[in-house]
Amino acid sequence: MNGFQLGLDEIGTPANLRAYLAEMIGTMLFVVLGTGTAIAVFVMTNGAPGAAGLVAIAAAHGLGIAAVVYATHNISGGHVNPIVTVALMLTRHIKIGPGTIYVVVQFLGAILGTALLYAIVKDNIGNWTVGGEDMLNFGAHAINTNVVGEGGAFLAEIVTGVVLLSVIFSVAVSRRGAGVAAPLAIGLTVMLFHLIFIPMTGASAHPARTLAPALLSNAFDSYWVYALGPTVGAIIAAVLYHHVFRAGAEDEPES
Repeated sequence: MNGFQLGLDEIGTPANLRAYLAEMIGTMLFVVLGTGTAIAVFVMTNGAPGAAGLVAIAAAHGLGIAAVVYATHNISGGHVNPIVTVALMLTRHIKIGPGTIYVVVQFLGAILGTALLYAIVKDNIGNWTVGGEDMLNFGAHAINTNVVGEGGAFLAEIVTGVVLLSVIFSVAVSRRGAGVAAPLAIGLTVMLFHLIFIPMTGASAHPARTLAPALLSNAFDSYWVYALGPTVGAIIAAVLYHHVFRAGAEDEPES
């Protein structure tokens, strides 16, 4: 992959400033919807969500990302996830300068979303444990060592990145994509891998979503799995799309 452009002169354009704000707010809302549902299910089931809780949490993350992508795609492209931006920078669908700012504001948005949830529920949950679990973890991801080790969790998170970005390249980036249905396809993909991987890793595929509650609860055990795993998966999907699966000239990046 060659021909990368820094785009430093475009970082502060009005269009990009609007895009940064959309990415920050979009990521914040995704965290509120997804993590908020996880907290609600955890409380309602006294810390034992079971299969119904698993479906609810997976559906919330899938529908949440679909809604946010619908809301932001005409403004910023609807990335709302650092691994998406990294993959699109690698395939030259966004320039390095603006893309780097995207990643920064996505992390900031995730932190703001977690802080907002904390502000909403802290009066009741601040000193409360449910089912023996400290609710201050606020949806922090953790490896279920009864099922997988760190190596298996790393592979699982790579899979989430590959699957998510493969779908995004096909339905949203390709000029033969799904058009208005693309955000729904992305949301269903997110829901699917949450159904599979929540019992193993919590199903991240989103380093910013994982970092935000970890900052609140100081739960950084194995964070490298959630930072590197989906990022590696996204890079693999980007390489496959750029060099193998791209349909042809109609899918050449515009930048």
